[in-house]
Formats: sequence, structure tokens, C-alpha cells
Amino acid sequence: MERLTRRKVMIGGGVGVGLVVAWGVWPRAYRANLAVAPGETGFGGWLKIGDDGHVTVAVPQLEHGQGVYTALPQIVADALGADWRTVGVEPAPLNPLYANPLALDDLLEGALSRLPAGFADTVARRGDLIVTGGSTSVRMFEEDCRIAGASARALLCRAAARRWGVDWRDCAVDNGFVTSATQRLRFAELAAEAARERLPDPLPIGGEGSGRLSGQSLPRLDAPAKVDGSANFAGDIRLPDMVHAAIRQGPIGDATLTRVDRTAADRIRGVLAVVENPRWVAAVATTGWAAQRALDALAPRFTSSARLIDSAAITRRLAAALDAPGETIAASGTIGTLLDGAGVVSADYRVGPGVHAALETTSATAAWRDGRLELWLPTAAPAAARAAAAQVAGLRETQVVIHPTLAGSSGATLDPLVAEQAALLAMQLKRPVALVWSRGETIAHDRFRPPAQARLRARLSANGAIAAWSAQIAAPSAGHALARRLLPGFTWALGTGDPYAVAGAQPPYRIPALAITHHPAALALPTGHLRGGMHGLTAFFTETFVDELAHVAGTEPLSYRIGMLGGEARLARCLTTVAALGGWNGGAAGSGQGIACHSLRGSHIAVLAEVETAGRPRVTRLVAAVDCGRMINPDLVLQQIEGGLIFGLAHAFGASTTISGGRTDVRGLAGLDLPRLADTPDIVVECIRSEAPPGGVAEIGVPAVAPAIANALHAATGIRRRDLPLRS
Repeated sequence: MERLTRRKVMIGGGVGVGLVVAWGVWPRAYRANLAVAPGETGFGGWLKIGDDGHVTVAVPQLEHGQGVYTALPQIVADALGADWRTVGVEPAPLNPLYANPLALDDLLEGALSRLPAGFADTVARRGDLIVTGGSTSVRMFEEDCRIAGASARALLCRAAARRWGVDWRDCAVDNGFVTSATQRLRFAELAAEAARERLPDPLPIGGEGSGRLSGQSLPRLDAPAKVDGSANFAGDIRLPDMVHAAIRQGPIGDATLTRVDRTAADRIRGVLAVVENPRWVAAVATTGWAAQRALDALAPRFTSSARLIDSAAITRRLAAALDAPGETIAASGTIGTLLDGAGVVSADYRVGPGVHAALETTSATAAWRDGRLELWLPTAAPAAARAAAAQVAGLRETQVVIHPTLAGSSGATLDPLVAEQAALLAMQLKRPVALVWSRGETIAHDRFRPPAQARLRARLSANGAIAAWSAQIAAPSAGHALARRLLPGFTWALGTGDPYAVAGAQPPYRIPALAITHHPAALALPTGHLRGGMHGLTAFFTETFVDELAHVAGTEPLSYRIGMLGGEARLARCLTTVAALGGWNGGAAGSGQGIACHSLRGSHIAVLAEVETAGRPRVTRLVAAVDCGRMINPDLVLQQIEGGLIFGLAHAFGASTTISGGRTDVRGLAGLDLPRLADTPDIVVECIRSEAPPGGVAEIGVPAVAPAIANALHAATGIRRRDLPLRS
């Protein structure tokens, strides 16, 4: 893949002329490169039909538990008229056909909106940006999947009609068969002939026999392999002559390796090599356990030319950034002097660095053979991983092959660092190598959800409504950092503001005068995208502050919110539904009930939390009402909402760490205060039926949990908690 740079885009003269010229020379159509095995017939880039009747759907999105290996095949199978029992799935190859510009736009929260309309789409396809993120899989690929299934169905009907001597429009499909009157032929019998037919124009979408699977809670395609252990994650890959590597990286920041004890490592049975890099050292052995023991024996030492970051420095720099001028990201109306003088309600909030804390630790397997570097890893950005591996290995990108595996993490897989490390080890050792980070290493060198400080101010009108609102948020420019990983050489287009850093901070309520400002904080802390992104922070700021304003106005919190929602009917319905479902009692003092809501990626949610405060605070019940539009598979939606609520609970009370001397103070799961089974509350989820287009589901369960719990704690104790985690 040719690397995309500003120079390559701006060919032919000035910016305006150059963009037009570049746009004109970039291709608009791409050939499918889906691998077809003997006994299979390919239909474009999305599906294959085997001689035994199996239907394989190519999925270009990373499966990390969200169910995309089921949802997208379900859309294809529905349009095709296939028997679900015959449907399988495989990862799609790198190809611009599968580029996901919607994920690029949503992950960067519109940072590329200053470019010409459609330019982000062109950039994504030119750069093979197959990105999983932003809850975009169904929203981006539903139409492509329906067209793919409908196209194959039309071709199969044409092939059958040619055999029977009938009009193909009189043919129907029925669970893997093409039918006409009393005649029936299996897809498998027609596939080879169908591939030689021509597509009708216009292509009919739907028809008899299709449309039976959409909206059904079909069983997950990835579940059986995960249950019986046959599913392959990166750490499960086994290759001939493979060795195992463990790695130790220096403290966060500018740290350089200065000393290792090779003699001590050589005493460990099974040790084969020690590989040193300015930023890390790896021990290579016949087993992973031997490699880890050798790594401990190496006792690596690192030095830094600058003072290493710690939590106190993070707090100081965020506070200084908050007091410095910021950049306005969103504004409406005129605040003027409304937020000056007496009567202004103000609150400051703080959030510590968040960790992914996934079950799977960071890992990748790499092999250099026959002039080609192959990598097996869970990556949400395979093109970025391929480019990074090729660069460090000194190879052309055409010499690097990425084999996406199932993932046990989500946002962390956007980072290509482990691909670089595995590539270097494979090239140096000239043997296949499995690199697995330890749990401590995975936490210590996570791509953290950014820490932040916020100052919210508001003035209420005579009737208690919000007349003016200001949200100042100090946070690192995490969106720009993410863009540098996804779009190397193209960050010139981002400008100075970072919408990602304040994503979700604009309240859904009618407020006449409003301003959202980002105050960039320069922190030597690697940041990344964590489920829900900054919405997990900004919803906490907004919905906790709205509760405070409701108390100032002397209004019950639910009524206060609904009274200000205006045209946001779907969110209002979520609020009224969750109140009825959860037995909302007004959030009165001593009730232990709190409520919050949020909208994200075209979906809406309201959460009611109930807490007990006898001893350690404990959430006893979470009730959620969700409107995510039309559902392809209701069970997948329910799983994602329930998982999001638990994820939000984890980050409400933990999943964060302090930092000392460039190292995280937490090195294992035990120190993260993650919810255990005994801590898990009763969970009730109501999915509101809707015919609106599908919204994002993977992240919507997260943002409203922490503010609902914080508001419930205030109702129980009378104490406002404005810091996350809430136990800090």
C-alpha cells in the first residue's frame, strides 16, 4: 500500500487545485481479492458458496465480543435467503472495498470535517483504512451486505431459471434453495453457473424467501468455537519451529535501556536469545514461562533524560491547562456576561487515567519466511499494523501479510506497537515468534483513556431552566494521537482543535447560550480509545452537573431533564421508560436512586441506578432503557448493553491507576477494583422498538452508568462525588 502523505494528496499545484487533481486520479472501483478455495465459488468480495452448500461471509471488522461475526453474516444471509445452519464467517482481506470511513469520522469525532465533502471517504479507501471502532460495523456495512446477498440471490435465480426455462423473476429462495412452482435446486448445485450470470439492473433488494432472518435472535457464529476452546486468539497460534518471547519496556516517557544481566538470563533452562532495543528488551525461549523467567532474571534498567511523569504532575498540568485559554469546539447563542457575578452554579470534576483491563493481554505472532513477513494479531486497524510492521522491518508493505485473529480487547487493538515489536523479533531471529505481554506489562503500557479535569458553570433562569452553560475540559489531545496512528502523514488536516477530547460534552438539552472549550494538556502519557471514548467522561460531567442544577432549581431530576429535552423525543422516551421500569421515586434524600441519560452514535439510553451505602458503597440494581433503532439481532444488542453497563460500573469504581516515576502503581487485575460476580447488580434492560436506522450499540451502554451511580450516591448520602473513580 502506498503511504498517504500531504505531498501525494496535493499534487499539481495549490491546495485547491491539488485536491481536485488527486481526487480525479484516485480509483473509484476496486477488484475483490477474497480467497476462494477448491470447491468454492466466489460472489464478489463478500461471500462464497461451497459445493457442499456452505455459505461463507467475509467480515472486514474485528470480532472482539461485540458480535460482528454474527450481525454482518446475518444481513448477508437474510438478503440471500440462506439457511443459517450453513453460514460461516472468515476475516476479509485488506482491500479498499472494506474501508470504513464512518469509523474514521466517528472515532475522530468529525475532526476531518474541515476537508471537502466526501474527502474522508476517499482518504479511507485510498489508505485501505479497514477500521473497527465507533460502533460503526452495522451502520457502515448493512447496505453493502444486503447488496451482496441480493446480488448472489439474483444470480442464483437466473442460473436456476435458465435450467428450467422460466423467467428468473418468477423464482424465489427458501432456506438455501431456489424454487419455482414445484421445482427446487440447492444453492450448491447452482453456484458455479450463477457466478457466470450477469447482474440485473436495477438489482431487486428483498423478494420472496428473503427477509426472514433480520430482527431474529439467531445464535452467534463465534460462540461454539469459544466454548470448546478451538477459537484462535493471537496467543494460541502455533507454528513449526516457533519460539516464545516476553518483553519488558521502560517507564512511560523518554526512557532508554541501559543495562541487562545476560548471565543471569542464560542460567534459565530453555533460553535461546536476548534481543535489546533502545526502548525495550525481550527474552526468547522455548516456552512462554521460560521467557518470562529469563526476563525477570535480566533485571533490565532504564534511564531517562527528563523527569518521569507521575500522578501529581498530571494533576498540575491539567489544572494549569484548565486555567489557560482554551479552544471553542462547540457554541450556540451568546453567553456574554451571563456566567459572571453572583448566582452562577459551578462545579469542578476530575477523572484519572482509565485502563482497558481486558482479559486478553497484548500479543502477536510473527514469522519471516520466503521473503514475506506474516503477522497474526487482533487488530482493529490492519492497514496501520501492516504499515508499522513494514516500516520497522525495512520491507515493502506488499511483503507484509496480516492475519486478523479474534480479540479479547477493543480500543487497545487500534495501536500497532505490538505488531512492530513482533516484526522486529521475527526478522532478527529468523524464526516464528509468539510475543505475549505479561499482565503487568499490558497495564503499565496501556493506551490509557485520557485523564481530565472539567469546570462546568451554569446560570438558571427565573423558572429554574438553564439559561447559560459552559463546559471547560482540560485533557490531552487524544484524538490527534489516535489520528497519527491511523493516518500517518496526514495529520496536517486535523487543525488545532481536538473534538475527540470533548466528545459528548454538548448536552442534549435546550440551552439558549452554550460553550464547550477544550484546554489541551501536554502529558507524557500514551492515550488511546477506550470503549465509549471521552463520552464516558463527559456524560459524567454533564449528567452529574444537571442533577446538581435540578436540586438548585428545586425540581425532581427526571422532570427537570424531560422539561429541557425539547425535540429529543427518543431520549425522553428512554427516560420515562426507565423511570417506570425501575420504580423511580424521584431521587429523594435517602432513596439511593440516581438517573442519567446520554445519546451516542445514533442511539439513546437512560440508566437508573440504586445503591447501598452500609459500609462499602455497592450498586444493587441497574435499569436501562435503550433506543438503538432497528435491531438486526436483538440478543446481540442485549449482550452489548449488559456488557456496557458492567464496563461502565467497572470504570465508575475502578479500572484506573495512579502513576509514580513513570510506572503505573497497579500492575495486576487485583488492584483495579473491577466488579466481581458478587459485586454485579441486578440488571434490567428494555430495548425500545424502533424503525429508525440502526444506531451504534457497542458503546452506548457505558456513558450514563457513572453519573447515574454518582447521583444515586448523593441521594443516599447527601455527598457529591465529582471524581472518577468514585472511590478515589
